[in-house]
Amino acid sequence: MTIAAEPPRRAFRPGQLLYDTRYRGITIQVVALILLVALIAFLVRNLVVNLHALGKDFDFGFLGNRAGYDIGQTLIPYTNNDSHARAALVGILNTLLVAGLGCVTATVLGVLAGVLRLSKNWIVSRLMTVYVEAFRNVPLLLWIVLVYAVLSEATPAPTAFRGEDAEASKLFGLIAFTNRGTYIPSLVWGEGASTLGVVLVLSILAALVWRAFARRRQEATGQPLPVLWVSLALLVLPFALTFLLLGAPLTLDVPTIRETGIARFNGGINVLNSLVALWIALALYTGAFIAEIVRGGILAVSRGQSEAAFALGLRPGRTMRLVILPQALRVIIPPLISQYLNLTKNSSLAVAVGYADVRATLGGVTMNQTGRELESILLLGLFYLVVSLIISGVMNIYNRRIALKER
Repeated sequence: MTIAAEPPRRAFRPGQLLYDTRYRGITIQVVALILLVALIAFLVRNLVVNLHALGKDFDFGFLGNRAGYDIGQTLIPYTNNDSHARAALVGILNTLLVAGLGCVTATVLGVLAGVLRLSKNWIVSRLMTVYVEAFRNVPLLLWIVLVYAVLSEATPAPTAFRGEDAEASKLFGLIAFTNRGTYIPSLVWGEGASTLGVVLVLSILAALVWRAFARRRQEATGQPLPVLWVSLALLVLPFALTFLLLGAPLTLDVPTIRETGIARFNGGINVLNSLVALWIALALYTGAFIAEIVRGGILAVSRGQSEAAFALGLRPGRTMRLVILPQALRVIIPPLISQYLNLTKNSSLAVAVGYADVRATLGGVTMNQTGRELESILLLGLFYLVVSLIISGVMNIYNRRIALKER
């Protein structure tokens, strides 16, 4: 009986760090990390020395000082006696507002334009081509300024809403477009409005549960259930019944013009033209890029899918909604994430039309007043970094949900 002896292990030698493929990759990474840390340490030390030579320090205490400047459009209460931190928060909320509105609107416009560009109607497809090419090949800043100029010059003055035809001049008798801004109704919460809000939340949850149940049942049995009409019924009927039973606890405060003195609107909400112009320009500009992404995603789906759907008797509209677009989403979502990130960062061009976003507050007035350029820019960059990572994370989660499941 023979016993196989293990070959003797060779002792480790420093030369293996470079010439042995088992260690070479680790060696390169460690050296690169050391060089990166040394570079960062050198830059930080150089920064501290230069700040000390200028008589400055690195401190964020300026955020607690009085801001001393007004902001036209705010989502939360703010006065010029509030701190720079409060002003920065107002700017952050304004940025998130225009970014959220822009992403939703650009998605709707992009999907419609992308689908219509593939239409067999020559006029419709060419009109969409003109829209896409015009907005993709002209700088965004020009579109922002152009839309702002149209809103400021082409809309009437508030005095045009005086007299007997005042209500007829408003859109649906509720919205007034003027050269000083767009006046929209505001919600007035009365007694029982909180109950109405709870009913609305429960209705939304019920609609989501029904959609999930219908999808699982169709996957298990192949029998579809009505989703759209049942979801609308779950959303509208409980809310409407509760609204009537509570005696209309939620009302609208419609803006009305003063008949004498300075032409000002009472009630409602004044949405500045700077916000509307930035929103429209961002949506139209980004929607043109999304349209091309949608068109490319649809063309990436095999033509045989459409032919099979038509053979089963599906109409073109249902074929697009149920067969083509769900498969095209796997191609559309990754580049769509980049467009959402671009729209959010492009909102920093708001300073061109005087909209007080975070770039104008924290990275503008606050930085100039306090002289804290480094701290302000670092906070500004951190904000955009966090928002971009959140958008990427949420969209990547959705992308994984719709990805093909391998057996």
